[in-house]
Amino acid sequence: MTKIEEMLAVYFIAGTQDIVQGNLFSVLEEALQAGITCFQYREKGAGSLTEPSEIEETARKCQELCRAYKVPFLINDEVELALKIGADGVHVGQSDQAIEEVLRLFDGKIVGLSCETAAHVEKANQLPGISYYGIGPVFGTVSKADAVQPIGVEKLADYARLAQKPVVAIGGISLENGQEVLATGVQGVSVISAITRAESIEEAVEGLKKRK
Repeated sequence: MTKIEEMLAVYFIAGTQDIVQGNLFSVLEEALQAGITCFQYREKGAGSLTEPSEIEETARKCQELCRAYKVPFLINDEVELALKIGADGVHVGQSDQAIEEVLRLFDGKIVGLSCETAAHVEKANQLPGISYYGIGPVFGTVSKADAVQPIGVEKLADYARLAQKPVVAIGGISLENGQEVLATGVQGVSVISAITRAESIEEAVEGLKKRK
């Protein structure tokens, strides 16, 4: 297994807007202790921070925590911020900064790209610098107001077979459907509320891992 494949196993995404109890740092540290394999800082949506200095300060604190646990730290979409603080990588969507430009800026670092259709995957396959694809949304999700229609597990399996890079499934993934998603052949699952709203973060992380 490559380092990227291992990194995608339990891929936690969160920003301050996702936290219902405690704060982002306490939730992130608990998730790191429980064994998440990657963290993506995503400050977007209702209730999120808007002041650039606050966002940077929050990103830096999350980065310090991830470094302490030797877990990759990525930033969603904020390419300039990721470069400024030396994040391990960045994740961008189809409508964010052009992927070719992002690859040039992040040469030698982790670059993830969201793919929602077979055409997206086929186009991404032509760009060798991409590290992994985030494919979905598999199910309906409340974390994105502009989320596209869910693709379901059958299409996820089709797109994962088409992909020439490791795949992490995204969108509406929970403890209840996580194993069904992992059975499609993806390398891992990315989650927000499955961890931020969990009664036990330790049990949630354990439950999201691919069963041997």
